[in-house]
Amino acid sequence: MADKVTIYHNPRCSKSRQTMELLHSNAVQPDVVEYLNSPPDVATLESLLTMLGMQPRQLMRKTEAEYKENKLDNDSLTRQQLIEAMVKFPKLIERPIVVSNGKAAIGRPPETVLEIL
Repeated sequence: MADKVTIYHNPRCSKSRQTMELLHSNAVQPDVVEYLNSPPDVATLESLLTMLGMQPRQLMRKTEAEYKENKLDNDSLTRQQLIEAMVKFPKLIERPIVVSNGKAAIGRPPETVLEIL
């Protein structure tokens, strides 16, 4: 089992709540980062993307108004610009993200996070 587990959590999101319940039911007490109140910085997002094996746009919620309003579907935007958009508009970040043992997983479905514990 992991020494330290962190969840980037949005308590208003049902998948995030379900993932939190799943962690608790497996005797995991994660460090909770409510990322809408405490957004990750650029370095943290870079690290998360590396652990997830994703590109920035893959971690973005494309149905959010901020995505459309800021024209983030523009293919000419750089990796850095997309990451900075997630820092500025944390609502764009897919959730929940669980980090454990140097790995990360998105809790969609929640059971996915069990693979990294």
